Amino acid sequence: MSSFLYRLGRAAARARVLVLALWVVVLAAAGGAALLANQGTDDTFAIPGSESQDALDHLKRVFPEVSGTSAQLVLVVPEGHKADTPAVRAAVGQAVTRLGKLDQVATVVNPFDGNVRGAVSADGRAALVAVPLKVQLTAVTPATKAQLTAIGHDLQTAVGGGASVHAGGDALSNRVPKLSPTEGIGLVIALLVLVLMFRSLIAAVMPLVTAILGVGVSMGLIYLATLVTPISSTAPMLAVMIGLAVGIDYALFLLSRHRDQLADGLDVEESVARATATAGSAVIFAGLTVVIALLGLAVAGIPFLTTMGVAAALGVALAVGVAVTLVPALLSFAGTRLRPRAPRKRRRTPRRAKPPVARWWVRTATKAPLVTVIVIVAGLAVCAVPALGLRLALPDNGAEEHGSPARDTYDVVAEHFGPGYNGPLIVTADIITSTDPVGLVNRIAGELRQLPGVASVPLATPNPKGDTGIIQVVPTTAPDSAETGELVSRLRGQEQHFLDAYGTRTAVTGITAVGIDVSAQLGSALLPFGVLVVGLSLVLLAMVFRSIWVPVKATAGYLLSVGAAFGATSFVFVQGHGAGALNVTHTGSVISFLPIILMGVLFGLAMDYEVFLVSRIREDYVHGGDPHHAIESGFVSASRVVVAAAVIMFAVFAAFVPEGSATIKPIAFSLAVGVFVDAFVVRMTLVPAVLALLGRRAWGLPPWLDRRLPVFDAEGDALVHELRLADWPGTDEAISARDLRLEDDRGRPVYDGVGIHLPRGGTLVLHGAGAGALLHTLAGRVTKFTGDLKVLGRVLPQHSHALRREVAVIPCRRAADPGRQVAEALATDAGLIVLDDVDLVLRTDLRDHLRRLLAEPRSRSGGPVSFVVTCQDPDRVADLVPATAVHLPVRSAQFAEVR
Repeated sequence: MSSFLYRLGRAAARARVLVLALWVVVLAAAGGAALLANQGTDDTFAIPGSESQDALDHLKRVFPEVSGTSAQLVLVVPEGHKADTPAVRAAVGQAVTRLGKLDQVATVVNPFDGNVRGAVSADGRAALVAVPLKVQLTAVTPATKAQLTAIGHDLQTAVGGGASVHAGGDALSNRVPKLSPTEGIGLVIALLVLVLMFRSLIAAVMPLVTAILGVGVSMGLIYLATLVTPISSTAPMLAVMIGLAVGIDYALFLLSRHRDQLADGLDVEESVARATATAGSAVIFAGLTVVIALLGLAVAGIPFLTTMGVAAALGVALAVGVAVTLVPALLSFAGTRLRPRAPRKRRRTPRRAKPPVARWWVRTATKAPLVTVIVIVAGLAVCAVPALGLRLALPDNGAEEHGSPARDTYDVVAEHFGPGYNGPLIVTADIITSTDPVGLVNRIAGELRQLPGVASVPLATPNPKGDTGIIQVVPTTAPDSAETGELVSRLRGQEQHFLDAYGTRTAVTGITAVGIDVSAQLGSALLPFGVLVVGLSLVLLAMVFRSIWVPVKATAGYLLSVGAAFGATSFVFVQGHGAGALNVTHTGSVISFLPIILMGVLFGLAMDYEVFLVSRIREDYVHGGDPHHAIESGFVSASRVVVAAAVIMFAVFAAFVPEGSATIKPIAFSLAVGVFVDAFVVRMTLVPAVLALLGRRAWGLPPWLDRRLPVFDAEGDALVHELRLADWPGTDEAISARDLRLEDDRGRPVYDGVGIHLPRGGTLVLHGAGAGALLHTLAGRVTKFTGDLKVLGRVLPQHSHALRREVAVIPCRRAADPGRQVAEALATDAGLIVLDDVDLVLRTDLRDHLRRLLAEPRSRSGGPVSFVVTCQDPDRVADLVPATAVHLPVRSAQFAEVR
């Protein structure tokens, strides 16, 4: 990976004009296509296969009048007056007639009709005109909304006398989140942080430009995707919020590494390539974790949530792509202007240098590490307590802004009729076999009225075909309350009773029931999703740090951060503390998919900070060996970038809170809290304390696990190793080895201290206990060794896969004709041929054939071919190998260097 990124960074630097032009073209193409072809967003939340969704789909076929969205006109007369008067009845009748003529209106319910119950409030001051529509919310035209509002205004004028008419309902809601100038505050804060960090306007602006470009491309592609799949309005906003945050952070990592290298004296192109390879590897690791976590939202099995996860993952993937291609190009454009300036001397008299804040911080955190761990864990556990009362629900009109038609109507209905009228339930009954459909529906409605939690049953009627009954049930509580959820369970619990008593099947549906089902399914998906994320973090971090304790500590810290974020969100958005200061207009519940979104996004960000901070500590530990000194030095070197990245993340997320929509606001708040806690409390305080507590035990894997676990080079160590060996050994050799060591499952050396310099075309004979293991190491088949090794000019183990195409391995113990296999390898232009147990070739004709091939190898291209052979007894192969062959006995501790 790092070698590929090194070449990619160098190529992007050299072709900087082309790279920039390509990204601008992609942005223009995506944006233009989206503007011309997008179909708009669709906020229809559904769970295919759930009872509520199946019943709603059935109603669309048999009773379309009650399956679409709806509007409401609520007439309220002044105190001391009654709504039920002849004049009001006449005015309402005229309005009902006009409403019924609108194209998208299915029917209109006159509150004064004799068959309608509960449409006039108990105090007699309010009357509710229900207007079911033929279409879903996303299909309601602006003309229909304008006509509904105009008819409401005309009704208010006709009634007069201080009466008011509120036109609202779902049809007039506006839940599409929009960007506001407030979100720009996050970018301004990010710019200030970058200016203070880099002391350079060019360096500060670059991450913002690249992040905005990446977000622009992702938004264009997301809206273009509406051609083939419905996408909720939350998906683009989530992609903007996450894309901006990670886009700035990823560019910051590359830019910071590049400037450090320029300060060390590297030229611009080489520095760009190395920054792309090292910091770029960390960016790809971090981006990969976020993308996997977001795609993991599919675990819930809810299509709109899966689409949301894919959209946000697209934004993150594009941020990674921009970071490793466009950022190197812009770094090349900037040239030496990004080189940090040397600090100017302001005083001639020396003064005692103060230790940086980072050193003071890490020393304080690790002075009494056990105390630090206990205090932080206990404190975050206390912060997570409010999360026990976290209520999940889909947003309704009660979450709209104050002053909006939908919110005002919602409040008026709740005030005069009760909160349940804002979220009525629909009970469907299969009455196709009944001889008295009207009577059957009325009997069922009569029993439902007696259930606890039912305020009224205003409507009970069969459809025109008489095969399906519709019973509207109004709860006594608000749509997002726990009591309404209990009522839905109670209604569904009556299904067997109605089947036994009347022979009819019932189901509960309606927008409120669908929302309850969505919340329930999302809640049940949290555990498997959490297991997925936690398991993924353990494996990925073990791959990166080759440690058991580091992944366990990182994952535990992530769970603490998630708990604290849930607790803070519940404290504000459910319990209502500080809601006014944050402009929270609705409390009591948060959007259903907040927990799973928070867990997915925060997982990627937490792993990002973990890798960037702990990799520096590990690097210093490997080089120095003192774990406590490594914690301090690694922390000091990495803390500035981590702090800047966390502050930027926090600012971007927090900027969406004050003016954000009811959907985005709690998500942004929880992410802001989660980032703050995870970066400053967990990663920068708890992590150093835990590492100090563990000491040397923090580093290392059991040998059996180390060999089986793949290596993920998140910091580009492989490239550093490759660059260090670029000019070694100084001559073109087939095999160059220095200080090779391989251990078995118990940590005992299989071979140790091996040094080899084999010229091209030479033959190496290995014998002894470790000969077979060394042979397979030289062939690129064993990769878990230490030391320096180049075979056919390729650095191992980094390029083991590429080397295997040039090396032929022939096990003589099992081969029927080793000579024929050698000849075939020569015909395929193999550069190295290894023969294991060559002394087991006993037949005279086979030995003669093999002797001729080893003495005069001829590859297809005529290039030199080298051989490595193993044997149990070197005397038995003296007649097989050339006289110039080099012999190396391989024991458990071999320090001789062979030339």
